[in-house]
Amino acid sequence: MILENMTLAKQIDVVFRKLKDELSHVSSGTVFVHIRNNEIGKFGIKHLPFESLDGVLPAVWSAGLSELQYQSFRQMAIESLKRKKSWTHGEIMFDFTVRKNIISLSVMFESNYNMASYARTI
Repeated sequence: MILENMTLAKQIDVVFRKLKDELSHVSSGTVFVHIRNNEIGKFGIKHLPFESLDGVLPAVWSAGLSELQYQSFRQMAIESLKRKKSWTHGEIMFDFTVRKNIISLSVMFESNYNMASYARTI
């Protein structure tokens, strides 16, 4: 797959398709993507901690995202790119949590710049 021929929206779509199975097993956390030159390199999920009782993890894990919740999450992530302006390097973090079968989503953008790149043009 050649990323330079793919829009960032299509790359986000690919990320979510790769993470779909993992998302079906977790009910909260952060999906992150690292971007360099508008291409996604590293991506993954930071899960929120599993809670234990007296130091013992529960035998049964809570269900993760449903198909509808996954589709809503994926679509929100793609739509959020409309708010990314003018930067090409950074990170996007998509926070999610499911409570009472309702998914709550938020997005945070982090832009990165390298002063060495600009020192040559000053």
